Amino acid sequence: MLNLLIQSTRNLVVFTVITMCSVLPLSAEEVSISHEKLTLNANLNLAKNKSFKDGIMLLLHGTLAHKDMEIMTSLQKILLERNISNLAINLSLAQNNRHGMYDCATPHNHLDSNAETEIALWVNWLKKQGADRITLLGHSRGGNQIARYVANTPSTAITGTVLVSPPTKMPEDLAKSYLKSYQKSLAPYLEKAKALVASGAGDSLMKHIDFIYCPDATVSALSFVDYNTYTPKRDTPTVVKKITLPLLVVVGTKDTTVPHLAKAMAKIKQNNVTFVEVEGADHFFLDFYAEDLVDAIEAFLNN
Repeated sequence: MLNLLIQSTRNLVVFTVITMCSVLPLSAEEVSISHEKLTLNANLNLAKNKSFKDGIMLLLHGTLAHKDMEIMTSLQKILLERNISNLAINLSLAQNNRHGMYDCATPHNHLDSNAETEIALWVNWLKKQGADRITLLGHSRGGNQIARYVANTPSTAITGTVLVSPPTKMPEDLAKSYLKSYQKSLAPYLEKAKALVASGAGDSLMKHIDFIYCPDATVSALSFVDYNTYTPKRDTPTVVKKITLPLLVVVGTKDTTVPHLAKAMAKIKQNNVTFVEVEGADHFFLDFYAEDLVDAIEAFLNN
């Protein structure tokens, strides 16, 4: 595994006008596909004088997020400036034609495991447009979801994978995180949800329950179990060991959301894996750090 550290040499005194420029709206074409009575949408950014056959990068956001959040918009913009076509997708999260952050007031009946199905749908759509050189990129939870898809679904059209700040998970992490976020034990709520699922009532809604980033939410029992039960597939370094395609993993040195990633990646000795740390960047690679992130991505693509 190749390990690199990127030290930004740019002036990091960021004025408001520069910050605003990094999130200006793109002249993207919104495209959509249908799946089980739902419309799924994405931003298509084709580089000048490029077609699908010239290669394209599929971008996936993180937990409860969306294709137009700052890191995703910055990636779309900078990749396009560097003549790299991209498709930024929105996971439906069981909502029709979803845009923006998931509204915590909306009942949760989505599953983390559904992401792989929707990634596959968009990959197939790209292939139908003529794309046969597709790089997949996922940020945060999206990185783990992309990794799982690549590990489980070999395709000659997928030529590489980029995971940006993907999560690590150990069996005890979910309970620790729940206690830290909500000062409550996860166990009784998870036991109740599992009992409902076991009785065939997985669609039953549990009200006034804290879930992911949403306090006092309404959540189906199946969703609560799906997101809060440990499985090795949620630990990205474990999944990385199953991937044979060229793979880039990038994390910021000031990322407190995935603090154990660098240590876990250091233990992986695979020739297909490149690990890059961006000096000073946090979980979202804001402002000029987005340029540093794309520097690493571009070097990976050109390798």
